[in-house]
Amino acid sequence: MKDKIIPLVKPSMPPYSEYINEIKDLWDTRYLTHTGPKHNRLEKALSNYLNVDKIALFTNGHLALELSILALEVKGEVITTPFTFISTTHAIVRNGLDPVFCDIKKDDYTIDASKIEELVTEKTSAILPVHVYGNICDYKEIERIAKKYNLKVIYDAAHAFGETVDGINVSNLGDASMFSFHATKVFHTVEGGGVTFKDDNLYNKFGSLRQFGMNQKHEIIDIGTNAKMTEIHAAMGLCNMKHIDDEIKKRKKVVERYRERLSDIKGIKLNEEKENIKNNYAYFPVLFDGYKANRDEVFEELKKSNIMARKYFFPLTNNIECYKDRFDVNKTPIAKYVADRILTLPLYADLELSDVDRICDIIINI
Repeated sequence: MKDKIIPLVKPSMPPYSEYINEIKDLWDTRYLTHTGPKHNRLEKALSNYLNVDKIALFTNGHLALELSILALEVKGEVITTPFTFISTTHAIVRNGLDPVFCDIKKDDYTIDASKIEELVTEKTSAILPVHVYGNICDYKEIERIAKKYNLKVIYDAAHAFGETVDGINVSNLGDASMFSFHATKVFHTVEGGGVTFKDDNLYNKFGSLRQFGMNQKHEIIDIGTNAKMTEIHAAMGLCNMKHIDDEIKKRKKVVERYRERLSDIKGIKLNEEKENIKNNYAYFPVLFDGYKANRDEVFEELKKSNIMARKYFFPLTNNIECYKDRFDVNKTPIAKYVADRILTLPLYADLELSDVDRICDIIINI
């Protein structure tokens, strides 16, 4: 159907009856928030799935990241990437810290670890890398630099839920890793987020910070906020956990069809798949570089046919309106080059292969 709208994403939902069955006891218990039974069950389920000892849950991924920076007592400057969603940069700035932008690698769009060390100063206290489109950062080099200069490492792993690299779940990398459970993600709780971490003392710290700085004795010991995950949201997470592996399998089929249709076309660069990474197939980015049409022209042509692609990430966070006069985008030339050419195509578990063909036909025949 030519006029059929194909959205960029479509949230996966468990069977209606399954979710209703999960939440119906709330009408008896009236336990809706404040670290309830479903919240605790989801914590345990996620710990098992991600192969970590501890995970703290939050109302969304942004506050999870913002509070991770606060809990780890990061000061001064934070080395990060501009090729990310604005939340990453905002989390640093909203903590009163200065982001220092490192350029990215042209092959997988993650932070270029070979350029991090030259940015370290006496004010640097942390590195905040981002796993992009499921591509995993050079964690070994980042760890080496962090140890050498005594820096914290907090990963923005919003795109990397459930992924492994070299047999290690990404949740075990760095001092902490933040995951987004937003409705558009591979795994979601409608809105939500989580942080995995190595220091056991952080568990109570996170519990306090997400509840106005209150400890278990109801004493206000921190300057906290309200970032608790509700039981309603945890219930959605519990249901979606049952289907997560099937969700990823369905996404993989869509990605395989895209690759079948768009591989080996001059001027089109697809995301590289690496043998040492177990992928979750969260995104399908395409770089238009020397193609017969540029990224913006492809975007508009798809839009005319009711296909919602996204310029993601564009613009860079060091070139976004509220930061425009603060940073020099020319200091990250590769990131700028990629941001001007990248387009993510529709990808979700229920995307029909015939719709993938329709998208590819438009791109190929433009």
